Amino acid sequence: MSILKFGGSNFLDPEGYHRVARHLAQRLATGENKIVVVVSAMKGETDRLKAQMLDLNKQASPSNLDAALAIGEMISACLLEAAVSRLGIPVTSLDGYGLGIRTNSDFGRATVESVDPRPIRSALQEHDVVIAAGAQAIDQSGRLTFLGRNASDLTAVVIASMMEEHACEIYSDVPGVYTGDPNLIAEAQLIPEIGYRTIAAMSRYGAKVLHHGAVEYAEKHAVTIFCKSLTNDGVVTGTTVTGHGNARSVTLARDVVVISFASVAERNNFRALLDQNGITTIDVEQNDRPGLCVMSDIDFAMRLVKGTGIPPISIGSTMVVTVLDASVRRVHVIPDYERAVSLARQLHEQMYPGAVAKRFGRG
Repeated sequence: MSILKFGGSNFLDPEGYHRVARHLAQRLATGENKIVVVVSAMKGETDRLKAQMLDLNKQASPSNLDAALAIGEMISACLLEAAVSRLGIPVTSLDGYGLGIRTNSDFGRATVESVDPRPIRSALQEHDVVIAAGAQAIDQSGRLTFLGRNASDLTAVVIASMMEEHACEIYSDVPGVYTGDPNLIAEAQLIPEIGYRTIAAMSRYGAKVLHHGAVEYAEKHAVTIFCKSLTNDGVVTGTTVTGHGNARSVTLARDVVVISFASVAERNNFRALLDQNGITTIDVEQNDRPGLCVMSDIDFAMRLVKGTGIPPISIGSTMVVTVLDASVRRVHVIPDYERAVSLARQLHEQMYPGAVAKRFGRG
């Protein structure tokens, strides 16, 4: 059995669904037996659904929001099922109600509490391909829960573990993990193998390759992650995420939320709250006031802040450039995008001197 996950960048148009379907058909034709495919929402769909909900009611309940946001992945699952079925392959799709994954009731970023492989095993008895809507499950009361933004990776890892496969393939628009964002830093180098904790730290500080929760779950349950990319020429395999392998990197986090507080004590209290919930933050000074940059799980963090009933002085956004080695080495908060990109490139060149020369054949 193979566990695959396809991100939203694979579904930019109808042809994307057909491309994935053809890939699945090819794998079955070459001898693979059963395939479970986890899908993300189409690019921009989750933001569209959230905006639509908040336009109707800015005070919409967390459970109502979770149910709405999960629709994006459900649509992707239905569309891919249609594309696979067209090729004559026995296929079905499951959403959070039928995946056998149960969570707590922390709507917005629910935590997996238990798993039951029987629903997926049952579906695989009658179908060669089972498509799973990512980033969703149900709580102990049967209500739909959302695992967080970009958490379809987590769904794939959870399914790999519960099906006792201990490996999954994650397909995105880049073939693996790089020393910097290859869309911004042309000289960024592909990292062939990387450890769980290293990539989890990169994710928490802005790298967009893998969801940090997925990596942390993979480490706990010994699931190897293979980062890949599906192109018109076939599959490109880039990075293997395992229990070992370190790499230096530069991350640039865009649209980081900055919260300003009336006092240092108030900031410390809020930081403690976010720390308790596993949310990465950075202390800053914003307009001569103590502030926090929220680096991960931003939507859930803002829900926690709102739940305290103590309004912050202000909420804004910024960019953060971070140098990572075995630990966080340097953090730069820069409001201007062009300056942030320039600094990220400079820091990467300092970290990997000669990368530009090698790229242009001068090394």
